[in-house]
Amino acid sequence: MKVDFRKEIETYSARKGRFSLVTVPAMQFLMIDGHGDPNTAQEYRDALETIYPVAYALKFASKRELDRDYAVMPLEALWSATDMDSFTTARDKSQWDWTLMIMTPDWITGEHVESARESVALKGTAPALGALRLETLDEGLCVQTLHVGPYDDEAPVLDELHHRFIPDSGLRMTGRHHEIYLGDPRRAAPEKLRTILRQPVAQA
Repeated sequence: MKVDFRKEIETYSARKGRFSLVTVPAMQFLMIDGHGDPNTAQEYRDALETIYPVAYALKFASKRELDRDYAVMPLEALWSATDMDSFTTARDKSQWDWTLMIMTPDWITGEHVESARESVALKGTAPALGALRLETLDEGLCVQTLHVGPYDDEAPVLDELHHRFIPDSGLRMTGRHHEIYLGDPRRAAPEKLRTILRQPVAQA
């Protein structure tokens, strides 16, 4: 039976118009780091062209070799900048640092990833294989909400999250801004894109 972790892990769902305090379990991800505007940076395109083929190679190897099938999880990203207002009031994508991620089941090991890396390398179409890694992320306490619409319309939601909800709740930001892309921009109209916006926090 194919496992769909989006249905099994509660924090892969959120409600539009509501900030919810959640505890996110530790999970492992394929990760690739980079910098710059995701709309124009070649580094971002290279990361996309690498992380998906490896994620699918792992899925097929798991089904074939381990008899454990699962749905490939959605693309996610961690975002940060020296000035966090570059995400909100002073929106400037050229200042963004990012880590593209795809959640990977805990039965997938580093050896499996190396085998998938070698398999994908033979096809010669994944330019950032050297930058890809498998790493556990443990975010713990977070605030998250669902944004529906174009990515560029996130700024007012993030501004409210950063400057009103978090401080008014006696919290402070601790980790990197996290986005989970439930919609596929290649297939969905911008106004229908669904993105979970997440911010790790701690008591102030």
